[in-house]
Amino acid sequence: MALLHNRINNDELKQLLMQETEKRITVSFYQYFSVQNPQEFRDYLYKNLSSLKVFGRIYIAKEGINAQASIPESNFNSFKNFLYSIENLNGLRINIAVDDDGKSFWVLKIKVREQIVADGITDTAFSMNNKGKYVTATEMNKLLNEKDTVVIDMRNHYEYEVGHFQKAIEIPSDTFREQLPMAVDMMKGNEDKNIIMYCTGGIRCEKASAYMLHKGFKNVFHLEGGIINYAKQIKEQQLESKFVGKNFVFDNRLGERITEDIIAHCHQCGKPCDVHVNCKNNGCHLLFIQCTECAEKFDGCCSTECKETIHLPLERQKEIRKGIYNGKNIFNKSKVRLRPRLNEK
Repeated sequence: MALLHNRINNDELKQLLMQETEKRITVSFYQYFSVQNPQEFRDYLYKNLSSLKVFGRIYIAKEGINAQASIPESNFNSFKNFLYSIENLNGLRINIAVDDDGKSFWVLKIKVREQIVADGITDTAFSMNNKGKYVTATEMNKLLNEKDTVVIDMRNHYEYEVGHFQKAIEIPSDTFREQLPMAVDMMKGNEDKNIIMYCTGGIRCEKASAYMLHKGFKNVFHLEGGIINYAKQIKEQQLESKFVGKNFVFDNRLGERITEDIIAHCHQCGKPCDVHVNCKNNGCHLLFIQCTECAEKFDGCCSTECKETIHLPLERQKEIRKGIYNGKNIFNKSKVRLRPRLNEK
């Protein structure tokens, strides 16, 4: 019987990935559709994808699938054919990364969840059947030039901070469930304007567009395939990029460069920088922006406190991790909670 879970530790898997010589292709995809038995579907996917040496993070729920993955180049066609052999995934759009070193994932994790996007919607009348209109990169650029267009970024602050569309409105929250009602409130009085919603790969803005229509907005659009697909289209069609900076991605790369503009700043010294890192202190692991000078000064940590911690004996570090360093507030990526800690000199 095929194993349906990974049995090798992360460090070994990372080493094996680094030793690979074949190029890997990083992709993302999602689909809203009815999944009758998520656990059964999950096990079916795991068995088939692991046989193709696919790595990645995939979520299954009754409402569909959300996936980010990397595939050996020689297995890519088999991977695509397998997905297309599933009735509800036939013809699925697969976003291929534009700035890819092939080291995005080193293990395959497929998890069953309540939702593929946690939305907090309790209104039973809400349906994903009525969604906003897809727009391509060309259509996006055209709409952005019109005065009656409002563009809304449905991503978190740490994503928006390093790159976004020109004139895009940020919804000031780091949870999608909070952003949905906030977007409705912020757009009151703009019911007849063209409202374009976008996100990384399309999954959040597709649901957001349906929610806006549900709340009475009329001309709602969402960017097909998100920023990832937009970047691919502007490159292929040699279009002007209305997206400025870097696109944050949820894998080991932590970003894809779309334009050379650096619009963010180091969270520790304030100099221009858009490189996300995780604090080297395993009891913190905070995601933040750090320049090369601060990385050297703080040994890759977010604070002098964490820098001191990583030089303690391992047993002492483990003791500390059992206490305050495991609190959610330390890992929370909210702009408000981060600033006091990262302003340390």
